[in-house]
Formats: sequence, structure tokens, C-alpha cells
Amino acid sequence: MASSHKNSVLLLIIVSFSASSKSQNTTNFDFLDATTTDLRAALDAGLITSRVLINHHLTQIRIHNPTFRAIIELNPDAIAHAYRVDRRRAARYNPNSQPLLGIPILLKDTIATLGPLNTTAGSMALFSSSVPRDAGVVWRLRRAGAIILGKSSMTEWSHFRSLSLTDGWSARGGQGVNPYNATAGTCGSSSGSAIGVALNLAPLALGIETDGSILCPASLISLVGIKPTVGLTSRAGIIAISSRQDTVGPMARTVADAVAVLDVIVGFDPRDAEATGAAARYIPPGGYLPFLNAEGLAGKRVGILRRPFFNFPESSIQAETFAAHFETMKKKGAILVDDLEISNLSTILNPGKSGEATALLAEFKISLNAYLKDLIFSPVRSLADVIAFNSQNNDETRGIRLAEKMAIKRMARLSEQGLEKLMKENSFDAVVFPGARASAVLAIGDFPESPCRRDMTSGMCHLAFPSVD
Repeated sequence: MASSHKNSVLLLIIVSFSASSKSQNTTNFDFLDATTTDLRAALDAGLITSRVLINHHLTQIRIHNPTFRAIIELNPDAIAHAYRVDRRRAARYNPNSQPLLGIPILLKDTIATLGPLNTTAGSMALFSSSVPRDAGVVWRLRRAGAIILGKSSMTEWSHFRSLSLTDGWSARGGQGVNPYNATAGTCGSSSGSAIGVALNLAPLALGIETDGSILCPASLISLVGIKPTVGLTSRAGIIAISSRQDTVGPMARTVADAVAVLDVIVGFDPRDAEATGAAARYIPPGGYLPFLNAEGLAGKRVGILRRPFFNFPESSIQAETFAAHFETMKKKGAILVDDLEISNLSTILNPGKSGEATALLAEFKISLNAYLKDLIFSPVRSLADVIAFNSQNNDETRGIRLAEKMAIKRMARLSEQGLEKLMKENSFDAVVFPGARASAVLAIGDFPESPCRRDMTSGMCHLAFPSVD
């Protein structure tokens, strides 16, 4: 009954928004193929207004969300915010001071926001909870002028409600659906963010990754997703799984759009000081967008991890597509080193053997309890309360004990003897693998020379492109 009521509220908000603004959507602007750069140019030139842009996306949501379930909740203040943005743009303002002014964005439902939007990790247990402040990345988005359009659906509790939980399902959002192939699945846990951007329900979204949660949905749903090095983006105000591995990253339809968001959300946050302080000194002075140039691959050494990831039949469309991609990289000056292997890969890819499962189970309790303790109000205050709410078994986790410490050390050792060794011995700038198949290789890695703490594991950045699986 409660879930039905919440869905009805979402529908009423959509209908109200649409009914109040039908007359606004009279432009011939091509919203469907517009990049963030296109949107900014159109807004600055007066071809469209932020109200028109928001109304376009609300119309898309009204049409598509009942089927694909990308969005859990809409921001009822979005239209009012758009009015304020339009007035600001009509007055004198410096476009460089607010690079996302008037651009709507979706947030994964684990990213805290002040105001009317709930933050629930897809669970009814956290509905009506009240956060003390915006998450660090939300503060940065608002400062850049972005309009928070709503909260995207996700795999409930970032896949930690149950080992058998279906990708893209939550009690609040229902079952998310892949817009390109309803039977293919969405992957997760940042499923709604990927679905929403693919359907043009919003041009941009944020996801959170522990191990594949941005990379996998972006790959399956034909998007670009960036999983930044841990510490580049703040985790303050995030319902996290692991402080070692969790990181917030953008999801978009182009690399340039994703990087534009990344430039906005990176930086030091005193509420995540150790991680963001260590990483902040690696952020280039002009941001990351200047590195997007056609000649950027010239002289770069790129490793290709063939086995077991590129296991496509020789004449398949997948094999031919990747061969074409590699040829393009060569023509752009990249130095490709093929047929690489990581000797301990089978252990790394097994979360039970690598220690990842042991560590994450303990870290989830610590991270969740810390988040719940910080809330102004919440129906639940601990992991034990959440488990009781869901009528599950008693909590068996008691924190980081000897077994968990040994598991974390094991992951660091595996990574040092695996990917890190491969990268250093070959002086690679990057490695390539298809889809999200090697996300664990990067997720468990401890790379002390990367912008992160020594005891962190997600040392390297992931960049996901559309999969050809």
C-alpha cells in the first residue's frame, strides 16, 4: 500500500508539471540528440529556456517511466528552480562560473539531498528520513547551476539486500527495464541513472560504484560512465558500501558530457577529508575537459587484456567491432600491446577467494550505521533495524575484525602482483577490456601512486563505453 501511494505521488507530480506547462514546449530544438554543450549554447542564446528544457524531460518521464521505471521520485521544486535560472540567465552572469546552469540531472537514490526529495537506497525502510545537508557532490552540482530533477531507481541497497536480488529492482522503484532490450537486464546497481539518460529523461545522471555499479549499467545500456579514482569525488552524504571502494561518477551519452560533470564534482570535501585531500592534488588545474582532443592517444601505451574477457567467436560482430576500435586507436598513434595476461586473475575475479566479499560485508555495516547515525530523522537507525524491517536474519557482522583485515591485505597483494605489476612492467597509460567484465580487477586494487590513500582499493579510474555484447 505504501509503495503504491509513493508511485501515485510521483505520477501526480508529473501530471501537475505537464499540465502547468504544456504551452511552454513550442520550440523546434532537437532535444533528443542534444549534448550538454548544445543545451548550454541554446540556453545562452535564448533558443530555449530552462523551463522548456525541464518540461521536455517531464514529458519524456510521463511517457516512458511507467514502463521502464528509471525514476523513483521527482523534485517538485524543479520548475521553480528553472524559473530562477531563467531570470539569472536573462540578467548579467558569467557562463564560466556556472558550467551546468539550468541543466537537469538525476541522482542515484543513495545520494543525499536537502529539501523535498527522499534518499532511501530504493528501500521503504528509509522513506521519510531527513538528511542534515546535501551530499558533497550535490553541493558542487548546485554551485555549478545544475537542476536536480529527481532520484533515479537502483538495485535496492546497492545489491546488499539479498544475494539473489534481481538487477534494477527495488521496493520503491519496482523493476527497471533495459530500454534497448527488455530481456537483457539492466545490471546495477546504478540502473535507473543509466535507463534515465538512455531514454532522454535527463541528459545527465550520477551513479555510485563499489565494483561495476557504474561500469556495468553504462555498458549494457549504451552510455558512457566514469568511475573516478576513489577520493576524486566526495562520498560525504552517500549511502555507501565501502569507504575503500565507493566513488561517485557521471553517466552520460558522450564522453564530453560525462567529463563536464566530472569537472564539476571533483575536489576536496572536509567531510571526506582524508580521501579527497589525498586526491585533490592530482586534479589538473584546468580540469579534465582540455584533455579531450583528437590527438590525445598519440604515443600512449595501451594494454589489451584478451583472456578471458575478449572471448568472442572470431567472425562475430563483437570481435569485428573491437578489431575496428583497436585499428582506430593505432591510427591515432596509440601503441597497443596485445594478448596480455594477469597470472592471478582467476582469484581476483572470485570475490570469495580474493577477500572482497568478506571485506564488503563488514564495511557495509560500518558505512550504513555511520550514515544512519547522521540523519536528523529516520525510521531505522542501524543495520539491525533495517534487517528487522525487512524481516531477514539477525545481523552477523560485527565490524572490521582479523578476518576482514586479512581479506583487505589479500586484495592489496593480489592487485600488486596482478594489474599493478602489469602496468608498471609495461609502462602502460591504460588497459582495455570489454564492458564491465574486469571491474573487480580495478575495484580491489591498491595503487599507492594513484590519487588515493594507501589503504584504499579502487586506485584506478574506470571509463565505460557502450557494450557490443
